[in-house]
Formats: sequence, structure tokens, C-alpha cells
Amino acid sequence: MKPLGPIPAGYDSIGGELAVGGKPASALVEQAGGTPLFVYSADLMRRRMAALREAMPSQLRIHYAIKANSYQPILELMEGLVDGFDIASGGELAMVLAAGQDPSKVSFAGPGKRDEELQAAIGHGVTLNLESENEARRSLRIAGELGTTPRLAIRVNPDFELRGSGMKMGGGAKPFGVDAERLPALAREIIAAGAEWRGLHIYTGSQALDAGAVAETQGNVLDLAARIAGESGAPLPHLNMGGGFGIPYFHGDEALDIGAVGSELAKRFAELPAELAETEFAIELGRYLVGEAGVYLTRILDRKVSHGTTYLVTDGGLHHQLAASGNFGTVVRRNYPVAIASKFTAEPAEEANVVGCLCTPLDRLADQALLPHAEVGDIVAVFCAGAYGASASPSAFLGQGPAREMLV
Repeated sequence: MKPLGPIPAGYDSIGGELAVGGKPASALVEQAGGTPLFVYSADLMRRRMAALREAMPSQLRIHYAIKANSYQPILELMEGLVDGFDIASGGELAMVLAAGQDPSKVSFAGPGKRDEELQAAIGHGVTLNLESENEARRSLRIAGELGTTPRLAIRVNPDFELRGSGMKMGGGAKPFGVDAERLPALAREIIAAGAEWRGLHIYTGSQALDAGAVAETQGNVLDLAARIAGESGAPLPHLNMGGGFGIPYFHGDEALDIGAVGSELAKRFAELPAELAETEFAIELGRYLVGEAGVYLTRILDRKVSHGTTYLVTDGGLHHQLAASGNFGTVVRRNYPVAIASKFTAEPAEEANVVGCLCTPLDRLADQALLPHAEVGDIVAVFCAGAYGASASPSAFLGQGPAREMLV
């Protein structure tokens, strides 16, 4: 038996079924027209944002990194909850614009921006987080051709990383950002060229659950930003401090103590150096805001036994839940939180493997999991599905197509 991850707080039951937004899973599936289905809870997102606001210093702005989940109703919901949006492609720019967001509150990071993406971002007044000297000069050239002043920040490749992060994006040789020692000269070049100087973006890693590590990294980010501002000889208008806040996915994971993170950050804000006295601060979060607010519902198509092992075969799988299958950066596959939604309050009765409908042994949603007895027609729920599910999975694989989505 392999343990399942912890089911996030906030989920209820109605008539023994999993309920989201006051409706049982079967009713949600009927409303959507079938499975597989991603259901996102607006209430859980609002609660998460309220708790975050309470924990963080009041002057800290919170941005939503839409790569976690770019479903348009979520983007529309976030407009009233967050202070800005972070994107990583021209396609994501089109998404935030379609959701009616103010492009002046959008920042655009990511290596390899195409000229047409730079042109669209500059034309809409989006802040570009530049990833290289070449990208800076291309942006200045494009802005000149458009006859407009570009809003430019620089993404820093720092000389440190976020301890314990699931995905490290700073420290050492990286395709992301400009190495810290080269950055002051580039900042002076951008300012001299007449661009609107928007400061720095320092992103070091993701999926961290250790409050001490997050606080340590935030302190290092502030120190580095002050040093760069001093060496650049120009005030720092804005500092995007990155994010990295993680959520518990697996057995033994403990939730990040955001109270401790916020307390340490408040102490640092109370004693800022002169170089940062007028700086506007922001963090960017994706999975932390939406990950636990989503659940993936998939129906059991077949129940079979092979050499004494029970398999529950569903109409979903890795084409919608690549991360839960263990194929999105996981070295050793562990079980996400999974339940039989149809029998949410029933006691576990058997060990079973939950697998998808794809013709590959990689398509696994739960291994050797202790679950209530389930039959064909029952609905399986995979939790922590609000981030990097629909937005990061190969839905076209084997012609399966995307899952349904709904915000309740």
C-alpha cells in the first residue's frame, strides 16, 4: 500500500458524495455534460487570498502567475483579488486581454520572446521582464519603430537559489535572466535609451514548503536588489520578488507557514536600506492561489483484476493530469490526494490502482491506494488539480482532447 496525499481543507460532502461549491460531484458532472471535468472553487480561491493578505505586509502587492491556470473565468475572478498578472507568452497576453484585464498591471517574463510578442506587449504597455542584453536591445528597437516608450524591467539570474524548491530557477548557469554581475550596466543602458525603467524581477524557485527557506530567499532578494540599485545609480521603482510558495501534494508534506513568512518579511520591510526606500514590492504566485481549489473528476469505465491486482480504469488520465501521473518533473512517483468522489465518506475497503484510458503504462493516477470499494460508473476525484492540470498536460495525446472545466 502506498499512502495518498492529504486532501486539502475546505471540501465537503452531500449525501456521502464529494461536494464542491455546495453541489455533489454527480450534479456537477451532469451540469458539465460529462467527465473528465476540472471543477474550481471560487470560494476556496477567495479564502486563500484573504488568508494571504492577512499574513503578508500590507504594502506587498500580490500578482497571479497565469501559467498555473489560465481558464478565463479564473482570470476574471482574479481581477478583483490580485494586484497584477504575470504572463510568459504572447498567447497568455491575449488571454488576459480577453479577460478584460488592464495591461498596465501585466508583466511578461520568459526566455525566447518573439519579435511579434515583444511588439504586442510594448504596444499594450505591458512591463517586459528582460531575459538578456539581446532581448533588451530588440525591445528598444521595436519600441522605436512603434514610436512609443517601452516599460522595461530586467529579470535577474541571482547567485543563490531557493532551498528545497521543487524547480530551481536561479543560481549558476541558467537560461533565465541576466547574471547579477552584468545587470547594473544593462540597467544604465536601458535608462539612457529613454525607456521607462520598471526595476527588477528575481525569481529563484517554486514549490517550497519550508517557511525558513522562503524567508531566507526573500531576504537575499532584498539584499541583491539593493546592491544592484546602488551599482546602477538609479532608484528602483519596482521589485518583483518572485514566489515559490508550495502546497502539500504528497503524504508527509506539511503546509507552508505563511504567517512565519509574512512576519519575517515585515521585519525586513521595517528596516529597508535607502536604495529600496521608494520601491514598490510584489510577489507572484500561481499554484499557491489556485492549486488546492481545483479537483479533477473522472469516471470509472472498467474494473479489472490482473494477477491479483485491482485496476480502476477511468476516462481521464495523464493527458489532463500529467503532474499527478508523476511525469511532470517527479523523480520518484508518489500519490496525489485521490478519493472515490461517489463514496467520499465511505471507509477504505481495498487496495487498488487508478489508471487512465491511454495506451501507455505511464498513465497512472494512484498506485496501490487504499480506497473504498469502487465499481464501474463511480467517479474518482484527484485533488490539488487547480494548477498545472489543464494548463500543463498533453490533452491532444492519442486524440483524447481537453477536459471540461467549470468554476463554481
